[in-house]
Amino acid sequence: MFKTILQINYTYNIPREEFEASVSPVAHDIAKVPGLLWKVWLINEKENEAGGLYLFDDEAHARMYLEGPIVAGLREHPNVSDVRVKQFNIMEAPSQLTRGPLGE
Repeated sequence: MFKTILQINYTYNIPREEFEASVSPVAHDIAKVPGLLWKVWLINEKENEAGGLYLFDDEAHARMYLEGPIVAGLREHPNVSDVRVKQFNIMEAPSQLTRGPLGE
């Protein structure tokens, strides 16, 4: 099994402070997602773009997350649009050489 990276980006349409306050409670739910090793939250205030990089222990858990209620809620959120998802497998050997945070 290969560890899997998800990259999810989207556009938000409210002030940054309000946006951060609205997503902070979801962090607790995301932290409990089966197979999730870590998530890094991203924001580009200049472009009103946000998102995250997620490391899952395998592709099956990543797929479950994409098909689950958290991502469904994101897609339906009134202050979010243009949700984009990319999925990658990890090249572990070079990532270890460059100190990639590969989790457990």
